[in-house]
Amino acid sequence: MRDIAIIGGGINGCGVARDAAGRGLSVLLAEQDDLASGTSSASTKLIHGGLRYLEQYEFGLVRSSLKEREVLLALAPHIVRPMRFVLPHHRGLRPAFLIRLGLFLYDHLGGGRHVLGPSRSLELSQIAAGRPLKPMFRRGFEYADCSVDDARLVVLNAMDAAARGAEIRVRTRVMAAQRQDGHWQIVLRNMLSGQQETVTARVLINAAGAWAANATDAGIVSHRRARIRLVKGSHIVVRKLFEHDSAYILQNADQRIIFAIPYERDFTLIGTTDVDFRDDLTQVVISREEAQYLCQAVSEYFTLPVSPADIVWSYAGVRSLYDDGERSAQEATRDFVLDLDGIAGEPLLLTIIGGKITTYRHLAEEVLGKLQAQFPRARPPWTRRVPLPGGNFRYDRLQQLAAELGAAHPMLDEATAQRLARSYGTLAREIFAGNGSTPGLHFGAGLYEREVAHLVKNEWAMSTDDILWRRTKLGLRLGDAGRRQLADWLAARLPIPAQASQVGEAGAAGNEGAWRR
Repeated sequence: MRDIAIIGGGINGCGVARDAAGRGLSVLLAEQDDLASGTSSASTKLIHGGLRYLEQYEFGLVRSSLKEREVLLALAPHIVRPMRFVLPHHRGLRPAFLIRLGLFLYDHLGGGRHVLGPSRSLELSQIAAGRPLKPMFRRGFEYADCSVDDARLVVLNAMDAAARGAEIRVRTRVMAAQRQDGHWQIVLRNMLSGQQETVTARVLINAAGAWAANATDAGIVSHRRARIRLVKGSHIVVRKLFEHDSAYILQNADQRIIFAIPYERDFTLIGTTDVDFRDDLTQVVISREEAQYLCQAVSEYFTLPVSPADIVWSYAGVRSLYDDGERSAQEATRDFVLDLDGIAGEPLLLTIIGGKITTYRHLAEEVLGKLQAQFPRARPPWTRRVPLPGGNFRYDRLQQLAAELGAAHPMLDEATAQRLARSYGTLAREIFAGNGSTPGLHFGAGLYEREVAHLVKNEWAMSTDDILWRRTKLGLRLGDAGRRQLADWLAARLPIPAQASQVGEAGAAGNEGAWRR
């Protein structure tokens, strides 16, 4: 019998699995698709306090998020990186004094800021960040947050959980879960082979995100209905709109804010939207209206306008938020709620509602705190100071790590060496160690056989989609010939078709069709 069974391989599920396994508990995690195949790979790719949440008086959420920024930068300096954000002052929207007040609070709420510098006022005409903007935007403000590779953050937590004894099962669906004889009896189905088995656990954690509300479909009985609100957020990616490394946070007339963020060297990521979602969770795509909305929002600021024809990729994800009764999706709280369900003598069900990628580690600590009475011999909290796989170096040594990798393997061009260092940190040395100097077959865009073999062996990758859109972002670069070659390589080595579970890649194409038709 396991101590804990977890439904869902997103950031919250994998974060809890890592924390629990490190405390000496036996853990099983079941994910019906790939790790981070849902909303955890469809974020704005930020580790941030959430400046706009100050307007909604979410001071506790902002404080806890701000505290986590430098914690995560220390734990995963390869995939979490400092970034400066430029906020042009729009005279027709929030007044300058209100923005200054918000930034003052943002600088001081979290405390303990050592790496990320304070906010400041800007004369946009005097700096590079002002050049892509329309001349009307003369004043602005700047503050610091971090960017993150969201899907890799999920995978790194799963890898560390597995290294500490957790059982991570992808392509495994929970078909049924019932309380019986003081424990949970859980029926699992392997979605590739069709085989089923029954496992038992003392506690069941529903970390299924947007699917958490569907627990009754698996026969999971709760004594009250979880208050879950589903909200869709969509993003677009275009060719880069500016040459510098800062991001923009742009006010919109509807009081929302839109980010324009440097992405994968040659692109700009733009998002997000907030739309209530009541449709099929297997068909989450950006709408024509959302794409147009994002284009218009950034075109309000940049000299060169953006249109739907400029979009090279788009994606959408559905967040599960706690339904606090707010009228609009953008006003609904982003803070997490841990719904602990169970009466005397029954095994517990804990449902995770809401939460941000930024606060996943803190959320996991809170989950284990809730379960302390169930596991009195569990070890104390530990994740705050233990790096994630590949993160055992200082963030300011990332370029040195990339240079060392390139020097050791001259066949890797500079861009590839930098990508590998930013994806794997010190693990990149192990991926390309031994076996002579050859990295194996080159699929294109800097993707070599040695890296793919690592992803299949150590990171649960099974399909081209897993590799090109979650473990790497090379789906933006790799051509059709390289994709076919990769699919053939996977098909020859895995007991399943290489194109199994092409949710994300099909979704990307489907997104384009959804708003271009």
